[in-house]
Amino acid sequence: MASLALVIVNYNTRDLLRACLRSITEDDPRCAISIWVVDNASNDDSAAMVRTEFPHVRLIVSPHNGGFAFANNLALRAILDETDAADYVMLLNPDTVVPRGALDLLVDYMEAHPDVGACGPKLLLPDGSLDLACRRSFPTPAVAFYRMIGLSRLFPRYPRFARYNLTYLDENCETEVDSVVGACMLVRASVVREVGLLDEAFFMYGEDLDWAYRIKQYGWRIMYVPSVTVYHHKRASSSQRPVQAIRWFYDAMRIFHRKHFAATTPALLNAMIETGITLKEFLSLGSNLIRPPVARRAR
Repeated sequence: MASLALVIVNYNTRDLLRACLRSITEDDPRCAISIWVVDNASNDDSAAMVRTEFPHVRLIVSPHNGGFAFANNLALRAILDETDAADYVMLLNPDTVVPRGALDLLVDYMEAHPDVGACGPKLLLPDGSLDLACRRSFPTPAVAFYRMIGLSRLFPRYPRFARYNLTYLDENCETEVDSVVGACMLVRASVVREVGLLDEAFFMYGEDLDWAYRIKQYGWRIMYVPSVTVYHHKRASSSQRPVQAIRWFYDAMRIFHRKHFAATTPALLNAMIETGITLKEFLSLGSNLIRPPVARRAR
């Protein structure tokens, strides 16, 4: 029987975390699971809630908020160091709800497809729409350009312009993708050992894309599996610090481009990309200022 370790990073989302943990513990999956919660220095008694209501959960309390990659890595290191380490690890956001059977179905999919290194389900937002981040292409200079100037929104059904979120594909179509999203991402433990942990240069955003990029470099496939559905509230943590979240988002764009594309991109184009990212960041910060407080968000 395959074993699965779930890693949930929490920052001041106690009530959502409770609902997430309940959805998992009420599932009673066939696969052997362990649940790890990493609390990123929350001040809402999240850690106390986990200790009291979910004593079987393995809790790691970080004394400071080192970011999403940092916190996941705290648990991933501990999981990989265990004598009977899990066969699979799943990054899971605390603002998700996992329906009965979803974990087994994803593990079964991986067991049936040994060439797949990572996969992710269809993520649905509270209004029933698709969380577009759950299936993506890498933001190459061309892909990023079409998205930043708005062509992907104007022509969501045109493959050339809509490659980032793959909106030209049926959301119920199983397909190989460049990346799924770290809100619900199942990865083989052997692949984690092969490609390494998350890059902690990314504070929030981009670390899942970077991980997927490295997984693909090692020859593994990444699959979007829409036959499995998970529900996602989204932005539960980032909405608490919207200005900082905007900066983290655009910093992640810079880091990803510099790490994977800058060396093979002409200098003038690199300068244009960096300028474009900065302009978009300023526009997002300005737009955030004029929104009503309840509507402010990272992106």
